[in-house]
Amino acid sequence: MASISSAPATPSRTHPAKGGKWYSIVLGLSLVLIGSLFVWLLARSFLRALEMRHWPEVPCAVISSEVETWIHDPESPPEYRQKVIFGYEWQGQTFTDDHLTLRGSPWSSDRERIEKRNTEFPVGKMTTCWVNPTQPSFAVLKTDSLAPGYTIWFPSLFVVGGLGIILGALRKRNPQHR
Repeated sequence: MASISSAPATPSRTHPAKGGKWYSIVLGLSLVLIGSLFVWLLARSFLRALEMRHWPEVPCAVISSEVETWIHDPESPPEYRQKVIFGYEWQGQTFTDDHLTLRGSPWSSDRERIEKRNTEFPVGKMTTCWVNPTQPSFAVLKTDSLAPGYTIWFPSLFVVGGLGIILGALRKRNPQHR
């Protein structure tokens, strides 16, 4: 039988490549930071919406309900939004406000949709509004959604995944295990 010659043995590494380790750490940190930012933003929105649900509810009357038009520049199409002014009484004082939600009314290029939304608040309608007790001149006709609290799990996955990548990169490896 012919003898089998073996190829020269490749030197084994006793130290893992540091470049790959640092790349993993930077990647993990990036995921943790981005995920944490979105967790914080969603948590802030959720807590604000939860706080609004504890604002006192008071009766209010719609004073004005119209479609507001805005043209950014002569070359752009017009945009529309719901403009509802309502009046309410808080601790013996009368106030008016125009905040449909905490952020106001959204702008849209679809006038028909805004007109349809406006039918929800005709002039003279008695409804309920939520008054900010620390700033009674500020009230809303609709509280914010709690949906950010229900979706906070998704960016949390990036935080957990990023931490896993970092821990995996920092874990000591047994060089003889390879």
